[in-house]
Amino acid sequence: MRLRILLLLWALPLAAAVGKDVDFSKYDVPLYDQVVGKIRADIAPRLGKAPLKQERYFMIPFAYEDKGNHPEMSHSFITVIRVFAANTTKTTPELPTREYKDWEFEAFTISWLPADFMENPHLCVFDGPGARLFASKNKCPISPGKNFSLKDTLKLAADAKNAVAMWGPYEIAKPGFDLGVARMRLLDKGEIKYRADDRMYQKDKLAISCFHAMAGLDEIYPKGGLLNSGLKMWGFNGTARVLIEYNGKDHFKKLLLDPVDVKKDRYGFVFAESANGPVPYNPLAEASAYHF
Repeated sequence: MRLRILLLLWALPLAAAVGKDVDFSKYDVPLYDQVVGKIRADIAPRLGKAPLKQERYFMIPFAYEDKGNHPEMSHSFITVIRVFAANTTKTTPELPTREYKDWEFEAFTISWLPADFMENPHLCVFDGPGARLFASKNKCPISPGKNFSLKDTLKLAADAKNAVAMWGPYEIAKPGFDLGVARMRLLDKGEIKYRADDRMYQKDKLAISCFHAMAGLDEIYPKGGLLNSGLKMWGFNGTARVLIEYNGKDHFKKLLLDPVDVKKDRYGFVFAESANGPVPYNPLAEASAYHF
């Protein structure tokens, strides 16, 4: 087990790595529009110019974090997309059908946070002496949870001037999309609450963290890793850990249709005070600058 944890940590991107040059060409484009534009630009060439004969499915894992990768300032989330085949009318009832160029698609995001986080973005992760090591010593409360949209989640990141990372898009099989829909519906029922440190609540499935909300979509509380989430397994490292788990399970290998490289596949967005000015925090090899 110890060797496995060390190998996982070695495989993760280092949050302290020095970023390369930052692209300022879209600096005046809001962060959400930059991210959506990047997703569309990466998926569109894969669909070709002819009408689609069968549906295609993609997932885009995300994370944001601040300088120092403090757990209360980090978040992991994932967006899942279905692109419809031509002349297809089948949809997921609760998801609107959208259009881009000649394609119709539906998309949703799994971004699990306290329900009032837009108004009160102050996250309690560890509170009390020894709370990080001993779950019973953590005094953080349980909160009603909410599954946030991609737009609202990125607004939270931008308001905090955080660095944002995205991986993929990765093509997935239909059963992978269906697992994502099932997780979205489970969270939207309102029966499960939110807690960043959910170690004490796994048995009764009372509360769940953002990490576990998107990890192991076939089981509500996937096991593994130090403290059931890992040492420093939040922010970029947390999402990378999820991808390593996806890529390492035989079941998910059949659902992931693209190879995964948690280091090379990562692209990011970083805050800058002014156009072509200094970037306070850039742990990414490739990144675009944003300011709102």
